[in-house]
Amino acid sequence: MRRLPPLSAVRVFEAAARHGNFTRAAEELGMTQAAVSYQVKLLEERLGAPLFRREGRGVALTDAGVRAGPQVSRAFDAIDQAFAQVRAEEEGLLVISTSNTFANAWLAWRLGSFQMAHPDMAVRLDTSDAIADLDAGDVDCAIRAGRGGWPGLAADKLLDVDFTPMVSPAFLKSHGAMRPADLLHLPLISPHDPWWSAWLREAGVDVPAGPPRPGVRLDSQAHEGHAAMAGQGVAMLTPFFWRNDLVEGKLAMPFDQVSTRGYAYWFVVPESRRNVPKIKRFREWLLEEMVRERPVPVLG
Repeated sequence: MRRLPPLSAVRVFEAAARHGNFTRAAEELGMTQAAVSYQVKLLEERLGAPLFRREGRGVALTDAGVRAGPQVSRAFDAIDQAFAQVRAEEEGLLVISTSNTFANAWLAWRLGSFQMAHPDMAVRLDTSDAIADLDAGDVDCAIRAGRGGWPGLAADKLLDVDFTPMVSPAFLKSHGAMRPADLLHLPLISPHDPWWSAWLREAGVDVPAGPPRPGVRLDSQAHEGHAAMAGQGVAMLTPFFWRNDLVEGKLAMPFDQVSTRGYAYWFVVPESRRNVPKIKRFREWLLEEMVRERPVPVLG
């Protein structure tokens, strides 16, 4: 078993011995001079030997301090070197977890601009609809849908999650003017999605009880939107993700009503890691991108 004195006191001694001055040691360590004096006294009491002589308003190393100082400095250099590679590897890779929908409909299309702005950093996108364990250390940060208020996590709201039916212009033309009740009889994409019943009830439609009727079931909004573009039916989509396709005439919104269930997309990171440089840089870039692409209603 190692018989080490308090490492916080050893760190103070090393800085004071290197500078030969308590004031400069305090400035380096972000401490008061009184705190430096206290830590040195604590270490001297633990060792049973003085390390500094008080000479007027200054200090000088004793013989014991002269012997210990260089060895302690070399030990701290070795510790710094041991963790330098770990720091470099940690700072060189950013792992972002997000859902398939957010990745495929928005983030993957724009992540290249962040990479170009930070060419020394590798970025890995972990796309999964399973909730990432941010405490495990395999993922640095996440973008998830929810209501916020997660203990231990710093969260920034990115955008509210709303939804409305969308179709291809060809589908809309072939079916003519639609009423919300018509959706009970039209082919729906992912009819099991609870957004359907929520939107229909808000539109005043009496939704039949029982299991949803058969239809194409897809695992993400990104796939549902492309199925709608292909004319396979009506998809319930978030306008923000598809606004370019709406403008370009690939999709159309048959109704003005846009509903929400109080969910939003959030950028989340453990409170203890929110100021890690690579995470801070990504967060700042992400928030700037979201402001620049603030949702604008588009009707088709």
